[in-house]
Amino acid sequence: MEEESMEEEGGGGCEAMMDDQNHNNWGAGGYGRHLLGPAAAPLGDRLLRGAAAGPPAGPELPAVPEANGVLRGCEPGAAAAGKGGAGAIAAAININASTSKFLMNVITIEDYKSTYWPKLDSAIDQLLTQSPGDYIPISYEQIYSCVYKCVCQQHSEQMYSDLIKKITNHLERVSKELQASPPDLYIERFNVALGQYMGALQSIVPLFIYMNKFYIETKLNRDLKDDLIKLFTEHVAEKHIYNLMPLLLEAQSTPFQITPSTMANIVKGLYTLRPEWVQMAPALFSKFIPNILPPAVESELQEYAAQDQKLQRELMQNGFTR
Repeated sequence: MEEESMEEEGGGGCEAMMDDQNHNNWGAGGYGRHLLGPAAAPLGDRLLRGAAAGPPAGPELPAVPEANGVLRGCEPGAAAAGKGGAGAIAAAININASTSKFLMNVITIEDYKSTYWPKLDSAIDQLLTQSPGDYIPISYEQIYSCVYKCVCQQHSEQMYSDLIKKITNHLERVSKELQASPPDLYIERFNVALGQYMGALQSIVPLFIYMNKFYIETKLNRDLKDDLIKLFTEHVAEKHIYNLMPLLLEAQSTPFQITPSTMANIVKGLYTLRPEWVQMAPALFSKFIPNILPPAVESELQEYAAQDQKLQRELMQNGFTR
């Protein structure tokens, strides 16, 4: 099935599906029509606002009695038919025509694998490997539309599986590259990998917002962002934490061995990934995460003063004056 034929339908196929095997409960209002309609607002703003608010409420229709088991008033032809049975017939014809139109645009699993997923795969590649400030030549509207159509056509499970596999393979490559890093570059490269991945999630998660809302949250009772952060924890951070932490402690004892911003990014990132890692170096985490250590007590004031004096001596030795 060609992408062009799907675009011409304007997402109408989803409106014909009231409930699919992935629990995609699509209302008659059509989420996609609401979100993909006006192009005036920024993409991310429209996606998040649309998914949170749901489809816009339509005008209230007058109650019309049933005729031959079919509700009149569902289609304009039915309302115009008045009391005659022609209205019900017209409504049935319109419904059948809409269903046939939808069935002619089914996305098969072969279509998904050959046309839709390759577009998503390429976009994910670019988002995962971009550097801060890079321009990514992809159409966010097109990628979001691909995700939307695949969710409508019951490919959520396959798409989620492909996404997890894709990102897992990427993170395993990142982990191997870190393992080959020399000690003097290890901290900086870990910081780049962490920042690059977290930055990519800011684009990937909104693009897959429909899959998250109508498959991951509904059927798996999870959240896409949490799942993707867990992947980094399992495939990168857990494998490197015992090599990384001694280097961080050594850098802490040697002022300005690494920049304060790099140290702050890594410590805060590790705390986000797994808060219990604080126990490995409470003093280090306490410098960047509030309320990590217990409250100060009067009996330890002299120890605090000695620590401050030591820090001042180290600063002076590195060229800083009072």
